[in-house]
Amino acid sequence: MRIIKEENVGLASFCSDDSGIRCSEYCCPTFFRTPNLSDQHTKVDAVTLSFPSPIISSVENVTQDDHISHLEMANSEDGNSKSCNKEASTSKALRDVHISGRLMEDFLELAKENTEKDLETCGVLGASFKKNIFYVTTLIIPKQESTSSSCQASNEEEVFTIQNEHSLFPVGWIHTHPTQSCFMSSVDLHTQFSYQVMVPEAFAIVMAPTDTSRSYGIFRLTDPGGMSVLRECQEEGFHPHKETENGSPLYEHCDNVYKNSNIRFEIFDLR
Repeated sequence: MRIIKEENVGLASFCSDDSGIRCSEYCCPTFFRTPNLSDQHTKVDAVTLSFPSPIISSVENVTQDDHISHLEMANSEDGNSKSCNKEASTSKALRDVHISGRLMEDFLELAKENTEKDLETCGVLGASFKKNIFYVTTLIIPKQESTSSSCQASNEEEVFTIQNEHSLFPVGWIHTHPTQSCFMSSVDLHTQFSYQVMVPEAFAIVMAPTDTSRSYGIFRLTDPGGMSVLRECQEEGFHPHKETENGSPLYEHCDNVYKNSNIRFEIFDLR
């Protein structure tokens, strides 16, 4: 366990000089409430896991193509899989994102106790930005309250402390559907909007261990279709959304997310 000073928590310090990203393009994630900056100290639990080496939050140089592949949607029923490439997408060009498949497996293992109780579990994905690529190096599992169809984070200032200390971009989030199929609910879409509006490459991972057609999915809102609909929607809770103006779906599978076995990552379980 360690004590980290929390000073001016925000994403302004997350922008590296070589990123080409202006700080004004990114703001604090709306998935979490803005922390009270009057609090000068925030207690953060020790790292739960660091893989594959004790050197934390670093990315190895990738020199061989066999370390990188498109992240695939697993079909747990017949053992097959298919690429997350989107079909007939109207979305704008996006920077590539690399993530370790092991990170997803470890998250599912940490969520196992909740999953067996039919409770959702959620986590935040933090990424470094190097040579025009986002590398997911950190998974943060915040304190949270869960039901079978929802998950609400609490003590979000702890999440901001970690993001700030490691200069991380909030490039996405991950959560389980313990007994539901692999899809994005209306509540999930609003959460995804809050990420994607500040980081266009942000994505959502849905882990659905009981779905026999696909055990996980990598999703994002279509842009401008889904983003426009969610931007105008003021409803809360579970509710239907109107169709997009161009007839495109509200969300789609990502084609800019790659599995990279060379990425070192760490997990903070703050529960």
